[in-house]
Formats: sequence, structure tokens, C-alpha cells
Amino acid sequence: MTTATAAGVVETEALMSIGAAAQSAGVTERALRYYQELGLINPGVTAGGSRRYSRRDLERVARIRELQSLLGFNLDEIAVVLANEDRTAAIKEAYLDEETPESCRRQLLEESLQLACQMRRTVEAKRRALESFLDDLDQRIERIRAKMADE
Repeated sequence: MTTATAAGVVETEALMSIGAAAQSAGVTERALRYYQELGLINPGVTAGGSRRYSRRDLERVARIRELQSLLGFNLDEIAVVLANEDRTAAIKEAYLDEETPESCRRQLLEESLQLACQMRRTVEAKRRALESFLDDLDQRIERIRAKMADE
């Protein structure tokens, strides 16, 4: 993958094989293939059909793992989060583009607000579910302690 720097210099990013990417990301090759199958990542493919992973792909895998472990999202929920984050990034880019008319900037802000509110509702629902689970565990702990005190 080639990218241009602010100075106009073109740099070539080193791409990794699936094995190296899996090791670097701390996941299995199978997980990387599955993430691609679900559309969560989109690695490059060589003429021979081998997958090649960029730094951005690995950052995306790290985000997937974070959403799984930190928030307990399943892959369907993660797909929604990532789509939301991708759209938010596109909105930001369009908003900051000097050629974007002021009339469009307001629409971009409104869409960004809707996306943020939607994401907040999703996270709030997950939080409520976790709180309910914690309440259930607290009740179970108290029942066990009471049973132990009776013996």
C-alpha cells in the first residue's frame, strides 16, 4: 500500500501475510478469515490470492477485540459499531473539506449527532444488561453466604 505524506513523498507500507498478521494481532488466522467473511476487515489480496494485512487492518482487529472484551459485544454488534465509526470518520472528513458547502455541513452535523445517539443507546442497553447480570450475581452470593452462615 502506498501513501503520500504531507511533503508529497510517497511511502510504501509493508503489508503482512496472514500468519504474521495473526501473530501480531494476537488472533488466529481463522479469526482473520472470519472477520473478513463478516466484512469487519478488508485486507488486500495479491494476484495469487494471498491476503495481505496493513497496519490499519491490524488496528481494526485490535478494535474488534477491544469491543469484544471490554464491552462484551458480539460480532454482529461490532459490525454495527464499526460501520458507525466508519461513517463518523467519513462525515468528519467531509465536514473538514474546504469545498463542502455550509448547507451540507449542517446536515453532516445532524447525521453525526444521530449516529452518536444511536451508539449511546446501544452502549446503554449493554450497560443495563451487565448491571442486571451483576445484580443477579450479588443475589446469588448473598444466598450462598446466608446458607454458609446457617451451617
